[in-house]
Amino acid sequence: MESMTLSAEDCAALIRQSARTVAMTGAGISTAAGIPDFRGPEGIYSSGRYDQRVFDIDYFCQDPSEFFRFTRDMLEIVKMLEPTFSHRLLARMEAKGLLEAIITQNIDPLHHLAGSKCVVAAHGDYSTGHCMACGRRYTYEEMVALLERMDIPRCDCAAGGVIKPDVIFFGEMLREMPRAEQLARSCELMLVLGSSLVVYPVALLPQLVSGTVVVVNKGDVAIPGEPDMYVVRQDLDEYFGEVAGHLFADCP
Repeated sequence: MESMTLSAEDCAALIRQSARTVAMTGAGISTAAGIPDFRGPEGIYSSGRYDQRVFDIDYFCQDPSEFFRFTRDMLEIVKMLEPTFSHRLLARMEAKGLLEAIITQNIDPLHHLAGSKCVVAAHGDYSTGHCMACGRRYTYEEMVALLERMDIPRCDCAAGGVIKPDVIFFGEMLREMPRAEQLARSCELMLVLGSSLVVYPVALLPQLVSGTVVVVNKGDVAIPGEPDMYVVRQDLDEYFGEVAGHLFADCP
């Protein structure tokens, strides 16, 4: 079955009518801000700049230097970027009680920088980290400060353990998946922003939604056409700029 498209006005109406709306964001919302797609032509897996094992947990335990080389590069990019309109709109919707949570496939901090509070990072992110020896927790700001003076950030505990950001590596469990699945099952409306839905198991989440799913992505989307499932192939900021115009027409 061919998925239906949806006008910005009708999307705004769905958001207003929904008692429980959840957003799910993928690489597209971050590439719009200027962060390279991991799997794109200039991404980490095709550029040749980093070892292909950079996100392998066994390799990290043997030699974490390659991961922290990537991390420095990514954080330098993030310093120069701002959250997109779509990032900021999601934060505004949350503040207005129109959005329950964001499930994100991205590991960058742009949702947090935009002001979103309830962010479920399915693949982990840089917002927190921990010492692999003693378990002490570190904030994003603390890790950035340590990276400025250490090639490999280490805890000041007796063991001097490596401080690992809470990004999920290959070989680690997706600890937030149960929470993400619960949000998907309980929501009335899921907005999927900038995801082609090809990375599993997160790509399965829209299929758990018993209500309506709206996917907005410029490229192809690997999703079955089903009733109450819409696919909008349009620029995210352009489309949600129109949605916001209808959604907040009567309130500042």
